[in-house]
Amino acid sequence: MKNGPSLNVRLSDAAQSGGKSKPFEKRRRNRHGRGLRGELVPAHLPGNRTREERFEGWVSDSAERLHYLWGDPIEATQFVVAEIPPDLEELVAAGGPAPLGSFTPAAPGRPAVVTVFRRPVEREADSKEELPELVHDVVVEQAAELLGMAPEAVDPSYGRTRS
Repeated sequence: MKNGPSLNVRLSDAAQSGGKSKPFEKRRRNRHGRGLRGELVPAHLPGNRTREERFEGWVSDSAERLHYLWGDPIEATQFVVAEIPPDLEELVAAGGPAPLGSFTPAAPGRPAVVTVFRRPVEREADSKEELPELVHDVVVEQAAELLGMAPEAVDPSYGRTRS
């Protein structure tokens, strides 16, 4: 019986030294000063914000616009961002679409709450440019439900980007 070629396996230095390896900064060479020198976008510029922070900013901008248009009826309303709706799995399993937002009317000792669900809204948007307008439309729809009015009556700019 013929023996095949032998296989030579060599452990890396980290494996031989008991699994301890150098941190990335010390392993990586930075020849001639060509590495990153600092943050790509400074903290005070909008490009440094996370997706969650941008989304919350859009909801806040829409809430401020509604407060400017309606004043007192909207003033006590809380606008909240949630990742996904509760019981999303059951809703999708039943064949229904994921809700983009919800509202809870005011109760004694508790203000009205408008909730916008970030993940379903992001999936619904066709492009990144459409996302702020879609967020505004969802906020207006939920505020309209809360006020018992048509969305077009709550904000005349409602639906201007959707066909």
